[in-house]
Amino acid sequence: MLSVLCACAGPYQYYEGTGLHDAAVAEAAGVWEGAEQTRLTLNQDGTAVVERLDGVDFDFDDGWRISGAGTWELTDRAGGQNVVVTVTTRIGVDAREASPQVEKSVAAPLTYTWRFHVRRDAHRSLELFFFFGDPDIGNLYLLQHASASSSAATS
Repeated sequence: MLSVLCACAGPYQYYEGTGLHDAAVAEAAGVWEGAEQTRLTLNQDGTAVVERLDGVDFDFDDGWRISGAGTWELTDRAGGQNVVVTVTTRIGVDAREASPQVEKSVAAPLTYTWRFHVRRDAHRSLELFFFFGDPDIGNLYLLQHASASSSAATS
C-alpha cells in the first residue's frame, strides 16, 4: 500500500539561504535599522545591542518586541551566510500595535536567538532579513545599515 503525505510548503519552509559567501565581519558590524524603530547594533568585538526587535516565524504573532544585550556572529553554511544574534540579557519589552493575530497573553522570552539571512541589495550593500508569521505567506523582516537607510531616505 502506498501512502502519500501532503503538507503545505510555503515560500520559505525549505529556504536554503541566499547563497552569499563573501560578507566580512567588518561589513556586517554597525547599526542596522528596521520598521517601527527597530535597531540592532553589531559591535566588532562580537557584542550586540537589540532595540525593539520582533520574534522570528510564529513568535512574531505573539506581538512582543525585545530590547537587550548579547552576542552576534557571522556564520557561513552551505546555503549562505547568516548573522546569528542572541540576547542574553533582556532589558525591555514592547508590544506592537494590537492586531487580530497578536496573542497578548504570551510573555516575551528572557533570552532569544535570531538567525538573519544575509544578502546584497542592488547597490551591493548588505541586508539582513528573517521570515515571520505563517510559513505559507513568506513575510520578510528586513534590516538595513543605518547609513544605507538614511541615504535611501534622502535620495
